[in-house]
Amino acid sequence: MTSDQITPDSEHRGFVGLLPASLRDFALLARFDRPIGWWLLFWPCAWGVWLSGSGVQWQLVLWLLLGSIAMRGAGCVYNDIVDADLDRQVARTAVRPVASGRVSLKAAWIWLFALCGVGLLVLFQLRLEAQLVALASLLLVAAYPFMKRITWWPQAWLGLVFTWGAPVGWIAMRDDLLGVMLALYAGAFFWCMAYDTIYALQDREDDALVGIKSSALRLGESVKAGVGLFYTAAIACFALAFWLLRADWIALLALIPVTLHFAWQVGTLDPADGANPLERFRSNRWAGALVAAACFVVGNA
Repeated sequence: MTSDQITPDSEHRGFVGLLPASLRDFALLARFDRPIGWWLLFWPCAWGVWLSGSGVQWQLVLWLLLGSIAMRGAGCVYNDIVDADLDRQVARTAVRPVASGRVSLKAAWIWLFALCGVGLLVLFQLRLEAQLVALASLLLVAAYPFMKRITWWPQAWLGLVFTWGAPVGWIAMRDDLLGVMLALYAGAFFWCMAYDTIYALQDREDDALVGIKSSALRLGESVKAGVGLFYTAAIACFALAFWLLRADWIALLALIPVTLHFAWQVGTLDPADGANPLERFRSNRWAGALVAAACFVVGNA
């Protein structure tokens, strides 16, 4: 793979870099070179399962991980099909397989349906109520690529879509205490708002030139304060979910590690340094793990 075929934020040096050239572009199209995306999609699923008090549930959690990998890949393929013209105008995305012409639209659609087939297999592992909740997200998913054209807050729409696993995981286990589930989902929403605003800092100049809207542009010089506000709201919602489940101040101590992590992200975020926002964004795989640990402890202690 030549350097001009790799997006700057690629982590391609793993197994994707070992794939034959004929398969590599399809792996890149589904972002298999950037596992951070499926972790961000997966963690809310695990939060819902583990906060429900149903124990480890390793078999279900692993199915949800597989579904996150497949459906995140499908979402990326769909996004690249819709955004091919815009991607060609942004330096970081111009070398994506569809935008560059290395993968045809027909081949991209076939790959999209193959990934959705894996997602369908995972869907069948859930009980009916959870299946219906999962399917309810499809319209939100389909509309997401268009949000950056019509609103300054596409990150808010992504927050609704990318954290849908929280209610799916909860409903897979139980259908009561819906206030706990909604508070958890709200926390996941604000978490996504924060990390995707950080991610959007990489493209602010190009986005402004081609007319793409983002929270990073809308917040301007106040972007660090905005990210801090989103993370604060996330912690408050997580705390509410824990309190509604267990009205015990000690349970809230489980949120201290992720609170400190969010504080580190905001305190060290440098919007002017191209590498810094990407590193802070990727660190959210560990933030998600910290929330998962807190959910397991509070839900199952």
